[in-house]
Amino acid sequence: MIPNLNDVRLRDKMLLLYFLCVFVPILVTNLIFYNVTTTNVKNRRLEDITRALEQVKNEFRQEVDDTVEVSSVFYTDHLLNEIIETDYEHPADYVAAYDSYLRRIINTSSPTYNSVENISVYVDNPTLLYSGGIMYIDENVKQEAWYKQVSRSRQPAPIIMRTGSDGVLNRFSVIRRMDYYYFSKLETGNYLKIDMRMPAIRQIFGNLNLQGHVYLLNDKSEVEYTNDADLKLEHGAVPFEQVTTADKTIEFRTDYARGSNLQGWSLVGRISEDEVFREVRQSRNFVIVLTCLNILLPTLIIIWITRSMNVRLVRILKHMKKVKNQHFEIIKDAESRDEIGQLSGEFNRMTLQIKSLINNVYVADIQKKDLELQRRHAQLNALQSQINPHFLFNALETIRMRSLMKDEEETARIIHHMAKLFRNSLIWHKDMITLREELEFVHCFLEIQKYRFGDKIDYDVQTDEADLGCLIPKMSIITFVENASIHGIEPLKQGGRIQVVIQRSGDKLTCSVSDNGAGMPPEQVELLLGYLHHEDPMGERVGVQNVIHRLKLYYEDSFNFSINSLPGEGTEIQLVVPWHEGESLFAVKRVL
Repeated sequence: MIPNLNDVRLRDKMLLLYFLCVFVPILVTNLIFYNVTTTNVKNRRLEDITRALEQVKNEFRQEVDDTVEVSSVFYTDHLLNEIIETDYEHPADYVAAYDSYLRRIINTSSPTYNSVENISVYVDNPTLLYSGGIMYIDENVKQEAWYKQVSRSRQPAPIIMRTGSDGVLNRFSVIRRMDYYYFSKLETGNYLKIDMRMPAIRQIFGNLNLQGHVYLLNDKSEVEYTNDADLKLEHGAVPFEQVTTADKTIEFRTDYARGSNLQGWSLVGRISEDEVFREVRQSRNFVIVLTCLNILLPTLIIIWITRSMNVRLVRILKHMKKVKNQHFEIIKDAESRDEIGQLSGEFNRMTLQIKSLINNVYVADIQKKDLELQRRHAQLNALQSQINPHFLFNALETIRMRSLMKDEEETARIIHHMAKLFRNSLIWHKDMITLREELEFVHCFLEIQKYRFGDKIDYDVQTDEADLGCLIPKMSIITFVENASIHGIEPLKQGGRIQVVIQRSGDKLTCSVSDNGAGMPPEQVELLLGYLHHEDPMGERVGVQNVIHRLKLYYEDSFNFSINSLPGEGTEIQLVVPWHEGESLFAVKRVL
């Protein structure tokens, strides 16, 4: 079921509009662009690597073809074959023949021999002088691998293989039997060995477009040459399957065509995936950066515009809720030319009109409230009239019993304290007294209790002289002191101690009354704390319940009351009330 857009918050509508019309289209478009771009870059890179491998293959084949072509010239040279097959009676005759022809054609400095490093003709004619490219086939030559392979071969085609000296194979050579004209001497034979230029081959295999390893395989799938420095080929070819492959490597392979001089040979390239896909990653990073820019700029603009609308609408809503709670505050900085600014201006005018209407129409209601305050004041006096007789009865009974037992001067002092308490309790018009006056009540009461119990009870009152001017409800602290004495200390056989600590913290006055007496069970503590939240009728209650009810009438929710007590461990009662100094709290409320 599609939700009604009228029930969706404006901010959510803007987010939905942003995601559907900006974020998703940009994201989908860039994903498609990323896939197309990376695929094209990947295919182009693979084509470049394949093309580079083909280039290496063709350039090496060209080097081989050029060398084979040079060998064919020597192979079919009738004069060369005649000179090396002639038996000379005197060395001078050979020298004359060598100078007249051989010296010129065997000289590798000729521009014709671009791919040739050295040309050697191996013969078994003892009448020749062996120098300048003419070599004698002795026993050492017959032990060479190339000689054994060529002498066993019955094919006239040249053989391409690696050769070297001292057992180190470090060059490519084209070798063939010189039997074009003198096939009858096949048992002994002459051989042509042309060494290719290795710098040119190394340059070919060092193609910069192939950032990997290239392997040249012969017709037996053995590695004849590679640019892999870790693979040692000085002592012979290595089977390609024994070459270890690194992880994440892509292999490229190309074979030499049939009919070529390298028929059966192939070229294999192993390139790391990181190298192959480097440009792909670069393209990916570019697309990601471009996507972030495409998303970031519209996002910032939409957030800026949305915030301009949402913040001001929320501010109007908050002020409407304040008006509902009779707080008629106007919206500041509401003058703007768009629709929200006009709405704010109209709201301010409506708020001022409502405030003016209330001030004019409900003056009579305010007067009624003043009468209600006076009625509550009378109710407080009635509450005090409940608690004072209760306290005075206990005190007078104590003094009477003590006076009957012994005749002491202490009795006069206690009666003085009792009279002072009685005289102040009869003052009805004074509902708020200073902390100094309240502590005088506490002192009088504790002195009476000490007279009654002797050393069984001890007390300590701590306060700051600067706090004695604070106004508090009359008989509020002394009630808790009385509770601590009668219900906390009196049940103990060994007696106990009452401590009263009063201190100011900011605009709060904290009164703490603690004893080390009998304590209270948890259910009694919960019962007393429950009076903070119950709106029961006043009835005939006295004691702590009475004080809590009076404090609720005075301060409503502006005071805090807590009890910490365990059976056998004493009780601590803490009362936190607002700080007031000077005229009474009721007088302040009446002015307001």
